[in-house]
Amino acid sequence: MPVTYAVVGGGVVGCATAMTLARRGRDVTLFEAESEVGLAASGTNSGILHTGFDSKLGELETALILRAAVLRDRAIDGLGIPVLRCGARMRNAPAEIEDNARVLGVPVERVGSDLVIPGESVTNPIAMTHAFCAEAERNGASIRLGERVEGDLPEYDVVLNCAGLYADDVARQFGDDSFAIRARKGEFVVFQNPGLSEILLPVPTPRTKGILVFPTVSGHICCGPTAADIDDKSDWTVRTEARQQLVDQACELLPGLPNEPVFAYAGLRPAGRDGENYVIGWSQHCDRLLNVAAIRSTGLTAALGIADYVCTDLLGIDERPVGYKQAALPAGPWWLRAAHHRRLA
Repeated sequence: MPVTYAVVGGGVVGCATAMTLARRGRDVTLFEAESEVGLAASGTNSGILHTGFDSKLGELETALILRAAVLRDRAIDGLGIPVLRCGARMRNAPAEIEDNARVLGVPVERVGSDLVIPGESVTNPIAMTHAFCAEAERNGASIRLGERVEGDLPEYDVVLNCAGLYADDVARQFGDDSFAIRARKGEFVVFQNPGLSEILLPVPTPRTKGILVFPTVSGHICCGPTAADIDDKSDWTVRTEARQQLVDQACELLPGLPNEPVFAYAGLRPAGRDGENYVIGWSQHCDRLLNVAAIRSTGLTAALGIADYVCTDLLGIDERPVGYKQAALPAGPWWLRAAHHRRLA
C-alpha cells in the first residue's frame, strides 16, 4: 500500500510542503483549521522575500533560506505569483554584514556607507500561499479546510506538523512535548506610496530584523514590524503605542509621508519559547510525526527550501520533473484580507 501523508496547517510552509509531496506523486491531505489557507501568520507578515544576506552561517535556517532562493523563481514564474523585484538598502551597514553576505554568496554592493542588496523582493504572501495550495490540489492533494485536527490521525502513515502558532498543541496530541511556541507580535502601518522604490532596512539584531520600510505589490508602503513576545495566541490587535512608534519611524526614514496611515495590522509569528527556532525533524516521541515547527518570520522566504528539505532529506522522496500551472489567486492587498478575517472571527 502507498504511504499516506497528512500535512497539518495551511500556512505558506504547510502548503509548500503539501505541494512538494503532491508534485512528487505522493498521497497527501492538507488540514487547515481556518476557512481558507494563509490567514494566520503567513497572511499577516511583511511579504518580503529575503536573500539571507544577514543570516548566520552554519544554521539550518540559513541553509534553507539559500536553498529556497534556488527554487523560488521557477515557482513564482510558473504559478504567476506577484512579486516586486525592488532590491533593498541598509543605511550605515556595518562591514561585518557585507562580509557575511559575501561568505554566503549573496550579491551585495557597497554604496558609500550603505549596503545595497539587489536580490531582495516583495510578494503578496496570501497569494503565494494560495498558489502553493492550488498547485498541490492540481497534483492530487486533498485540501480539507475548516477542519481542526483533534487527535493523532491514525489513518495516515506520516503526519507533518506545520501548524504554526499551534504546532506545540498538535505535537502534544502525539505525546510530544519537546518544544513550545509563543507568539511574537509584529505590528505594521500602511501608507500611500509617494514614490519609494526599494526596501529600507535597519541594521538587524540577534533577535529581530528590526523595523523597516518597504513598497508593496499593491502600490502602498508598509512600515514594521515590531517584535513583542506575548502569551495570547489570539491577540491580533495593534497597540496604540506601537502604531505611533511605527508612524514616527516611517516619517523619519521617509520625510514627506502623511502622518496618518491608511491602515494598521498585526501578525503573530510562531517563535520557539527558549530561542529554539526551525524545529524540523522526526519526533522522538512518535515515529509517525515529523515536526516542522517554530518557523519564525523567515518562513515565507524559506518555505520552498523547507519543503524540499523535508521531502528530500527527511522523507527520502526524490523530485519529479513536473511543470507548474498558473491558478486564479486572491487579488488586492493581503493585509486587508487577513485582518478583515481576524476582526470578524
